[in-house]
Amino acid sequence: MAFVQVAAGFLFVAGFAFFATVNSSPTAFNEREIYDEVRQLLALTSRQDVMVEGSSRGFASGEDDNRKDVQSKPDVPKAVKNWPLKPINLGQVSGVAVNSKDQPVLFHRADRVWNERSFNFTHYYQQAQLGPIAEATVLTLDPKDGKVIGKWGSDMFYMPHGLTLDKHDNLWLTDVALHQAFKFRAGENSPSLIFGQRFTPGGDKHHLCKPTSIAVASSGEIFIADGYCNSRILKYNAAGVLLREIPNPPEFLPFLVPHALALIESIDRLCVADRENMRVTCPSAGLYGIDDKSVQPLTIQQPDMGRVFGVAAKGNLVYAVNGPTSQLFPVQGLTIDPQSESVIDHWAPEEGFGNPHALAVSTNGSALYVVEIGPNRIWKFELVPPKK
Repeated sequence: MAFVQVAAGFLFVAGFAFFATVNSSPTAFNEREIYDEVRQLLALTSRQDVMVEGSSRGFASGEDDNRKDVQSKPDVPKAVKNWPLKPINLGQVSGVAVNSKDQPVLFHRADRVWNERSFNFTHYYQQAQLGPIAEATVLTLDPKDGKVIGKWGSDMFYMPHGLTLDKHDNLWLTDVALHQAFKFRAGENSPSLIFGQRFTPGGDKHHLCKPTSIAVASSGEIFIADGYCNSRILKYNAAGVLLREIPNPPEFLPFLVPHALALIESIDRLCVADRENMRVTCPSAGLYGIDDKSVQPLTIQQPDMGRVFGVAAKGNLVYAVNGPTSQLFPVQGLTIDPQSESVIDHWAPEEGFGNPHALAVSTNGSALYVVEIGPNRIWKFELVPPKK
């Protein structure tokens, strides 16, 4: 206990020193974020104490004494009919998230289309001369009727892909044409963080290549799925400093297009839609100062899973959608229990899916949204308890 108390004091002082340094930089945190980070530092030792005590029982890897006591009856997604009430003029909808007001937010390509002419064989974007998309690419909808209540992101992006909102409603976006990922503070038009080099694909620590998705921890740590070319995940601290690459020896975790990310902090897992491997795999996220590379990933794979495009977490469960794979694989939604490494439900709207690309769960846990590329649309599902 004495060691823990000393560690707590050290972390507290170190935390304030760190933030004093960050606040002098152009990417300074706002006051609310600083308080959140300090609270994380104060909670760190108690979290570590629990993790250490539980490690002999496998807690650090999500394998505690209750692992077999899985949630056998999760909430069931039921499509909301006639939502949105009026059609929305959408291009290819590549990303969706939900803000703190439980409003769905879309990232779409307007008149821009990703096709066989978009990139050359070395992944350089071939249509930069078209300029950025002139229309607003980020749309906020009313959750009641689907009406567009906010627009943003015109003349900024070339080929939108992933969208994430953190607890402060900061926007995290990826653009596969730019080979970049961005953080935009709520209400601001200039990014506070930029990852990757503009229009320049690469595989070193300074470059990205068609990044797909971002997950952000409550501690501020950032995970970027990089993506179509590099098939890796990069982990950064809240200031954008690279911490590690996943996988990294001695880890053996070959990804093949990590397409979407879902973070489950309660079990310290980052669940990845490993698209072309047709599975969801959940390595250790290494949060709270614990980054044990020996912890084995949880892997969910079954014969009819198909290419998994999107994942979203609710509690300790993951909702996922696959996309067109072959006639043998139905296009559908999947409910996954990572701890038991099993698919526990399948779901879809009555009309069926076409080409779902991403999904998100509302902050209050009552709704789930799925977006599609061809047909370009958004679905709203209510998450309802299963019938007894």
